[in-house]
Amino acid sequence: MRAVQADTRTALAAASSGEPFSFKVLTVNIHKGFTFFNRKFILSELRDAVRQVGADVVFLQEVTGNHLKHAEKFDNYPDAPHYEYLADSIWKQFAYGRNAVYTNGHHGNAVLSKFPIVRFENRDISINGPERRGMLHCELEVPGQSRNVHVICVHLGLLEVHRTQQMKMLCDLVRKEIPARAPVVVAGDFNDWRRRAHAQLARGANLHEVFVHANGHAARTFPARLPMLQLDRIYVRNAVGHAPIILPSNPWSHLSDHAPLAAEIRL
Repeated sequence: MRAVQADTRTALAAASSGEPFSFKVLTVNIHKGFTFFNRKFILSELRDAVRQVGADVVFLQEVTGNHLKHAEKFDNYPDAPHYEYLADSIWKQFAYGRNAVYTNGHHGNAVLSKFPIVRFENRDISINGPERRGMLHCELEVPGQSRNVHVICVHLGLLEVHRTQQMKMLCDLVRKEIPARAPVVVAGDFNDWRRRAHAQLARGANLHEVFVHANGHAARTFPARLPMLQLDRIYVRNAVGHAPIILPSNPWSHLSDHAPLAAEIRL
């Protein structure tokens, strides 16, 4: 708690002195707390790894809210929803958006934040068929900043025709419902293996991907053991992504089928 208070005082001092303010973000698809092919339940190991990153805001996809059968089957299965278990005492604020609901439980997207979440909404962006998708929009009150920061955690569909429609929904949200000068960070699993999102999001909502800006191309994140596809992204508007990194394969390659991404966001 003292560390968080110290960080807050530092942020307020920086803001009052006119210095740029930055915070660290992390995005990762946690595959409901299981290893590749669901061989082992490793949520406690994943929590330790997430903590080590030191992110201020964490974007999570495929987060389990509840599952009755798994709770009976695994001794180390937490009683709390997975987003609460991961947040623990580090991220005092969290929001969850339930996307997929089934007989024994549900899962979706989550945002963990060291900053106050003053408002959040989960938007259903599912198209036709059984695949359920959503985008979780949170408004954060960042210390010393005159404008709230809007963060959106997304998990888009497997079909390109669905993703095109879902990205239009995302663009409409950013362009029509968020103040034009407000900082925006969009992160998550875009499933955009054909790399069509960059142009659509830039044209439709002035969103720009931080790895593309820094390196000329998006990060390869899937599958985590030998990344080939550029599925996971961090986009910003009215902010600058600095020093984006793909987190190292040790320990992440056995904690998720997606390699996590992190970056500093400067306002």
